Amino acid sequence: MANELRFKTAQDLFMACPAIARDMRTLPTEQQSIEFCRDLLAGRVPEEAITFCAYLLPDRAAVWWAHECLSHLSELLDGTDHELLANVRDWVGEPDSPHHRAAVSQTEATPPTTPGAWIARAAGWRDNGSFIVGSVVGTEAPSALQPFPAAHAVNAGVLAGLARVALADRFAVLSAFVEMGIQMAEIEALRQSADAYLQPP
Repeated sequence: MANELRFKTAQDLFMACPAIARDMRTLPTEQQSIEFCRDLLAGRVPEEAITFCAYLLPDRAAVWWAHECLSHLSELLDGTDHELLANVRDWVGEPDSPHHRAAVSQTEATPPTTPGAWIARAAGWRDNGSFIVGSVVGTEAPSALQPFPAAHAVNAGVLAGLARVALADRFAVLSAFVEMGIQMAEIEALRQSADAYLQPP
């Protein structure tokens, strides 16, 4: 199955998405992507497996994965986050709907400070292609010309949610999130393979 992923190896992913190097320190290898991800989970900084999943998945699937992760932490989220996640759910179901696009785009006016806000922002960035650091009125950044991919916000949102989990439970929850991300990556690979098979020659 790993050979059917859009990024067969970790090196492939880093080459295609250089922004990932800003979100994790582990250097890529020629390992199959799933194997590399599981090694991250077993390594010194298992949170980097979350980061890898965020970039491994196609944007819309990554946003949905993050939505599902945070849905498992619903008791740790407030009403605003629940509302934002509902907007994300609707957007994933109908990303071309002007109403749903407007709902997730509203979050770009304020800095993300909660897990749900990050995920809603990821959906907004996905719609706009990317988000430029410093494009929010009143902010400036030296990296203003470097776009952040939606995966950056997905990663931030999932990790922000994970940080609210009790320390005793955190690794188990993190592991479950990573396994769900791997499963979604495999499902996406099958779907894309089926779509390619059905395309006329």
